[in-house]
Amino acid sequence: MPFTTQRKVRFQHCDPAGIVFYPRYYEMLNSVVEDYFAEVVGHDFNRLHVTSRTGVPTARIETDFHAPSRLGETLDFELTIRDVGRTSLAIRTAVHCGGEPRLTCDATLVFVDLDSGRPLPWPEAMRCHFAIES
Repeated sequence: MPFTTQRKVRFQHCDPAGIVFYPRYYEMLNSVVEDYFAEVVGHDFNRLHVTSRTGVPTARIETDFHAPSRLGETLDFELTIRDVGRTSLAIRTAVHCGGEPRLTCDATLVFVDLDSGRPLPWPEAMRCHFAIES
């Protein structure tokens, strides 16, 4: 089942024309990943980064922008797991507003040791929460 959440488009997300400035989408997408790890996987970023000294940086990202989003709108984010590798996680996040597609983002996250920067195999305590959607 996809992980769904919402984000309101705020002034801080917009350019002078009142539409979301594309780099701000990446901040919103990262916050959705952070919520997914906290709420579904049970490992919030504090636990990952501070306690475990691990992280999930983005190794690949590809985004299609379908339509602009405007100040004051509420965006629906739907994150699905596309594939689980030994050290990686392929995700797709679809963003809609009122049923209208705004963007689709395919990304690959890698589980890493923050001190060495080297990939690590997913612990079973995390891997068991990754349900692949077709």
